[in-house]
Amino acid sequence: MKIGKAANRIDGISRRTLLTAGASALLAMPFIKRAEASEKVLYVNTWGGLWDEVARDVWFKPFTKETGIEIKTVSPVSFAKLAAQARTGVYEFDVTTLGVAELGRAHAAKIIEPIEGSAIDRSALWDGAVIMNGVKSHAFSNAIVYRKDHFPNGGPQNWRDFWDVQRFKGSRSLQRYAARTLAFALLADGVAPEQLFPYDLDRGFAALDRLKPHLRVLWTQGPQSAQLVRDGEVEMIGMWTGQAGKLVEANVPVEIVWNQALLDQAFWVVAKGTPRAENAWRFIQSAVKAERLAEFCLRDKNGPLNPKAFDFISPEQAKLMPTYPENFKQAIVLDPEKIAPQLDELNQRFDRWISS
Repeated sequence: MKIGKAANRIDGISRRTLLTAGASALLAMPFIKRAEASEKVLYVNTWGGLWDEVARDVWFKPFTKETGIEIKTVSPVSFAKLAAQARTGVYEFDVTTLGVAELGRAHAAKIIEPIEGSAIDRSALWDGAVIMNGVKSHAFSNAIVYRKDHFPNGGPQNWRDFWDVQRFKGSRSLQRYAARTLAFALLADGVAPEQLFPYDLDRGFAALDRLKPHLRVLWTQGPQSAQLVRDGEVEMIGMWTGQAGKLVEANVPVEIVWNQALLDQAFWVVAKGTPRAENAWRFIQSAVKAERLAEFCLRDKNGPLNPKAFDFISPEQAKLMPTYPENFKQAIVLDPEKIAPQLDELNQRFDRWISS
């Protein structure tokens, strides 16, 4: 099977190309203006859709009520625009969230504000809350999910099983996202979790080659992955546990395998150079409060990274979250510092692999 070329090209584009393209697109947008520190408004970069809807209720409205600062949103989340803003001084947004891989790139490229000397009160945060000038918010796992009606005696329990097309017959799907998919390939090839980072790229792509004929699609959006499973188009998939949790609640016969789930984390960051940085840090301080973070995770099906948030979550709800202790201890956490230097090569090779 040949996997289509049309979907997301971001993974395969070099950082230089991203910066150039992002800056051009940003400057071409008519509503962009230079930031003014005096404005009683803050621009937040969001994922749109349900994420945006939940964030408005849980984070934006309470912050505006407390401070009088209006929140305006821009979506989707864009690393390219974040980079372009730092170069041009023209800001479409002041705050955004980044996953582990993007945080590593942003930190290395110096396109986010340093937390040292900022308006945030670090004494109010929890131990380990800050990494590379990003403030931890919530975690999301990409895990094996299989149809129980297709595997009545139990499906794959780890990535080696997922790669075993003789023992576990059926079509498969993975995310079109190099930094995560390569981890699955290496685990399937027998690499121990503690030796996973940095990636052995040659070994990982050789493992991907073996599975490629059995991959029906590389999904790019969470709802797409859920539909693939719900409609029975694939019998097993690597997908967000948040999306899988919604399938469980909807009585779709799926099993979530928490073993070897790859845990990524969302970090709040402030755009480098924005004159609204002080208000941006105030917003972040507000957003990671335990009760607000708990409500966001309950509605968006993520796992809170502020440990105190679990005080506001029932045990039954917590069991479907990637940071629930029993799930978290089986997970593998992406290491941003070790994979960041590999990302350009990794993304370019992944794009070529898809197109071949």
